[in-house]
Amino acid sequence: MLTIICDTPGKLSAIEREKPKRGDGEVLLRLRRIGICGTDLHIFSGNQPYLSYPRVMGHELAATVEEAPASSRLAPGDMVSVIPYISCGQCVACRKGRTNCCRNLGVLGVHLDGGMTDYICLPEQFVLKAEGLTLDQAAMVEFLAIGAHAVARAGTKAGDKVLIAGAGPIGAAVAIFAKNEGAEVTLLDGRTDRLDFARTHLGIPSTVRLGTGDADELAAITNGDFFDAVFDATGNPKAIERGFAFVAHGGVYVLVSIVASDISFSDPEFHKRETSLLGSRNATAADFERVMVTMRAGKVPDALITHRMRLDEVPGKFAGLTDPAAGVVKALVEVG
Repeated sequence: MLTIICDTPGKLSAIEREKPKRGDGEVLLRLRRIGICGTDLHIFSGNQPYLSYPRVMGHELAATVEEAPASSRLAPGDMVSVIPYISCGQCVACRKGRTNCCRNLGVLGVHLDGGMTDYICLPEQFVLKAEGLTLDQAAMVEFLAIGAHAVARAGTKAGDKVLIAGAGPIGAAVAIFAKNEGAEVTLLDGRTDRLDFARTHLGIPSTVRLGTGDADELAAITNGDFFDAVFDATGNPKAIERGFAFVAHGGVYVLVSIVASDISFSDPEFHKRETSLLGSRNATAADFERVMVTMRAGKVPDALITHRMRLDEVPGKFAGLTDPAAGVVKALVEVG
């Protein structure tokens, strides 16, 4: 079977591997769509700190079932979406149902070889039926679930003023689910094209370009109160630190992105505002199901997909996705 492997930063190879054999409790999947996300771009660029090379990338996966156990709820031909966070089921977090922050978590395409291949075997509990969705939609469930999880963490409700720093795919996912909760959403980003996309395709009219005077604009939008909830989706330490200043008194700050550095903030300001600071990591099965319900209801724009390529084209075309001028929001790899 064809497999794309990232040998070292900047180098992708197309290799042939043997088709995997299903073990007890496992499902054999035929990959059909693979979403490309910021993590994959960081792996390719060499700035993903939680990874060793070589690695098969790919964790935003849509597939069809090839083989399943006789007693399975899944059957050959079923279209599925994959939960790529392989949790242990035994640690303190898993015992609480918080499998997204399992102490022993292995993420497909990062800690474990992922889905940029023809076939993969996974334990059945990480495979969800995607009835009523298209293959394209099923491949987008994972990154949208990250946004849905972050919004749930914040307890966002109708009428809340929400700021999302970073208008890439994860920021867009947060925006979609905050907007669906009835919040008044503002996006902050340094790229005009991403803000234009958000206004045109996501229905987010309130956008602010990062730069001189942006704090004044954000204050004006909220009559000086700033935001009930601020979400960071920048992956930038300085942006994360700056975001504390945009949280309203009594508000919540949710760190969706992760950076390999320490973060500092003004403790007097933090206490004066009684800020709630939350991390938001990955997503749970319930978040995946919530996303699929939202998609079936037609509340997720299809325009998120901006680029496509075939699996065999990945080594030659992948580098082009890293160019901001390409205007990539979400790229999909088509398999078979």
